[in-house]
Amino acid sequence: MDLRPAAETAVRQCMALEGDESCAVVTDDEREPVGEALYTVAREITDDAVLLRYPPGPQHGAEPPEPVAAAMSGADVVLAPTSKSLSHTRARGAATDAGTRAATLPGITEEVFTTGLDADYERIRQECDRMLERVADATEISVTSPQGTDITFKPGSREWLADTGIVHEPGDFSNLPAGEVFVSPENATGTYVVDGTMHPHGLLDGEIEIEVEDGFVTSVSDPDVRAELEEAEAAVGRDAYNLAELGIGTNVAVTELVGSVLLDEKAAGTVHIAIGDDAGIGGDTDAPIHSDGILREPTVFADGVEVELPRIE
Repeated sequence: MDLRPAAETAVRQCMALEGDESCAVVTDDEREPVGEALYTVAREITDDAVLLRYPPGPQHGAEPPEPVAAAMSGADVVLAPTSKSLSHTRARGAATDAGTRAATLPGITEEVFTTGLDADYERIRQECDRMLERVADATEISVTSPQGTDITFKPGSREWLADTGIVHEPGDFSNLPAGEVFVSPENATGTYVVDGTMHPHGLLDGEIEIEVEDGFVTSVSDPDVRAELEEAEAAVGRDAYNLAELGIGTNVAVTELVGSVLLDEKAAGTVHIAIGDDAGIGGDTDAPIHSDGILREPTVFADGVEVELPRIE
């Protein structure tokens, strides 16, 4: 599989790496080919490029080794293709607080890398901007679906954010592949039915029904998802069930779900709802889990008015 075109998009278009900047590519033993591809392109632009590899973390959100964290904070640009997400780690937060431009690629595979980065990220940024105009000032967001979703979110004072994939300013941060707008709501109540992708299953054969009351998950129909939440509950109690995120996909280059949460949650016209940690996206809950579930056929309403979602052309 030719990883170079995707690496070129990531390093040159998304990160805009310059010849006088430093770049740290952080990877692990399971994602080394993607890390090597990114490093190769970065090395052609700047002499101040490093590739750091470490054993895969035990879970999403686990901190990397201290030397890796130090390298992240010391670089102008960080790209992190890892099997376990660094997005919500203190190491990533400290790096972007210090002015590092960072992009994490959690759980990336070669297929997802080539599919999700084969995109015009300026176009994706425009789709994000349009979506923010539709939802950013709403006091109430509702989502329904033919599968039985009927849930209402109240963002409150929390800000809608955009994951555009354009990481050009000091302190900017994004997932790659990118393409979503999202908020960590202050409250939510209702039911949502996941019919797309959700860990630990990948692409679902059936549906998972999740009930939410006053901002916390109260019921999950799937035993495997429930077991993951119970494991997190043992560490942090009720915070494991926090309704953490409402996101709307804006990547018009993603034409079908493939079973990767990283890619599928960005698909234009989908909605994803997450449970658990929201400290890195504007909330106040620190939990060892951030579990996204993707809805294929959502209808979104902002203060009662239907929102036109991005669609594949």
